[in-house]
Amino acid sequence: MKIRYVGCLLALAFSLSARAEKMAFKGCYAAWENGRLTVGNALFERAWVAGDAGLMPVSFMLKNPDTEWLAVPARQAKTTGTLEVKSSTGRRSAVGAEGVRLDVSVQGKRPQRIVLWLYPDAAGVLAERLDNEAGGSSAKESQASGIEAEPQQKGAAAVVAGAETLALEPQHLRVTQVTLMDQTDNHNELVSEREWLLMLNEAKFDVQGCVLTAENAVDGSGLAFLKLAPLPHARQDKAAVDFNVNPGARSVSSFFNGYPVAVLGYRGGRAGRSRALHAFQRDLREYRAGRDGLFLSNTWGDRSRDARINEAFLLKEVDAGAALGVDVVQIDDGWQKGRSANSASARGKGVWNGYWAADPNFWDADPVRFPNGLEKVVKAAREKGMNFGLWFGPDSSNDAANWQKDADHLLKFHREMGINYFKIDSMKTHNAASLLNQRAMFDRMLEGSKGAITFDLDVTAEIRPGYFGLPDIGPLFVENRYTDFHRYWPHQTLRNLWMLSQVVDPLRLRFEVLNNARNADKYKGDPLAPALYKPDTLFAVAMMASPLGWFEVSNLPKEYAAQMRPLVATWKAERARMHGGAIIPVGAAPDGVAWTGFVSAAADNKGGYALLFRELNAKAQYALDLGGLVAGATRAAVLGGRGTAKVADGMLTVNVPETLDFVWVKLE
Repeated sequence: MKIRYVGCLLALAFSLSARAEKMAFKGCYAAWENGRLTVGNALFERAWVAGDAGLMPVSFMLKNPDTEWLAVPARQAKTTGTLEVKSSTGRRSAVGAEGVRLDVSVQGKRPQRIVLWLYPDAAGVLAERLDNEAGGSSAKESQASGIEAEPQQKGAAAVVAGAETLALEPQHLRVTQVTLMDQTDNHNELVSEREWLLMLNEAKFDVQGCVLTAENAVDGSGLAFLKLAPLPHARQDKAAVDFNVNPGARSVSSFFNGYPVAVLGYRGGRAGRSRALHAFQRDLREYRAGRDGLFLSNTWGDRSRDARINEAFLLKEVDAGAALGVDVVQIDDGWQKGRSANSASARGKGVWNGYWAADPNFWDADPVRFPNGLEKVVKAAREKGMNFGLWFGPDSSNDAANWQKDADHLLKFHREMGINYFKIDSMKTHNAASLLNQRAMFDRMLEGSKGAITFDLDVTAEIRPGYFGLPDIGPLFVENRYTDFHRYWPHQTLRNLWMLSQVVDPLRLRFEVLNNARNADKYKGDPLAPALYKPDTLFAVAMMASPLGWFEVSNLPKEYAAQMRPLVATWKAERARMHGGAIIPVGAAPDGVAWTGFVSAAADNKGGYALLFRELNAKAQYALDLGGLVAGATRAAVLGGRGTAKVADGMLTVNVPETLDFVWVKLE
């Protein structure tokens, strides 16, 4: 299966291996001659030679200072094939950053065609195989005999069929597999890690998953391997191997199997790993202030479902949303003429797929609930400075065969009413063909709206593209949590955001804020009950990401809205700079009793922000070393929460007098 993006390809050049060619673009460069290809920017440089098995890696240099990551035998690989390169500049999708595209063909014993993408601020390249060569790993070793063997290094890494193998130079490597979970209606621990310190006598092993890192345990530099694919359980070939690790050769092999793979260098340990992964994701989808990271409201969290959806109720939501500071008023399931299986009135007979077959007018506005169409409420929102959003379920029947009809229908809403925000639910990615059609559907809408349309892709259920299958279309609607079912705790929401932010750009995550006055009786005696948190603390939990007001805004208690409103206003004044920076989780993993939070290092390297939470613990004071996180900070100004903050000798020290509270500071 191939996931392909339509790019705007400019400045096309063609070369044969006998000619010396080069190109440069925004600090990126590429050069190729006599079967050798070199690419790089200010952060890294990589080189390959044309070999019998395709492109053979011969160098991966991290810069500042220069550090070679490939072992000597790999660097000595000889050119045995011929190389052809077409170079261009453009965007990988309508919302992506401008970069360099290299279309590389290698002629040898096993011909290979591969596309490389290079960006100015990414410390590595994204590679996509186009030659349909599937690869699988055979990591099983023969059974040990029980006879002790003399310790010996196993030598150079062998080329693994169908994979790119990097034989690594550092002796002391820590390899980390990051396992992600979606289908969050049934899972709450969404991130786990397994580590290996590589020892020469350890047998080779296979790894499944989208994220793997190999880090020098001595200095904290490393390589992060990122596969742009659904999670293994959601792929057509659920048994396919993603990476193979050979400890004896200290090598990592990446299998493509139809999906792109990026290898990114980093320094600074865990924080540096997060920074590199986040920066690359923002090359796939550029951060655009005013479009991304907005405060979106959706009434479904109060569990009326669609029972209250009508024009009069939505006009109240618009007024209340404007007063609170909401950016986008979104109607969940229920605005449309057709009834879904989740409708309060469906009684188990609603539709959850095959919408067009069920009713050709399924996705028209309900004429009873909205006698004036959607135009009246959309106009009311716009007059108060807000955007408008809708819930939508793409038709997954016949491998998403109706993708063009779905795309054109949403483009009609965009063009006629300026509706740019859609929550994508009920979508089923049955197989490779489904994902290709769904990719085409989103591309059609992104291109047709010139990147204005934003999609919240629900990852709460079904088989879907997940965290990295469609990484550029908009934020991920991460979880459904309700006080009605005794399944919402603020510290659990914070935990999931904090854990996912280790590898997923926080702006790609939509996280919920609930009305904690509802169902307080269900949490009686609970020291972490939602009602014990102040409303602005609930908002602070989500404000480094894309916040979701998972409530009926017009039914919030007056004191709730009054307490949240000032923080929302300050956040809106600061968020473009804060969201535009590198957002890194700090402290301990949230568990209800930790000191935890985030920092955002400003893009101009002049200060940034820190958001720190005191959970249920006895320590009112917390100190955070800003080294490697935020450059140049000499003072701290409190923007929100309750507490004090100061900076001295590179340390940020905060004091938060009460538990279950926070402080948000600007580092200047």
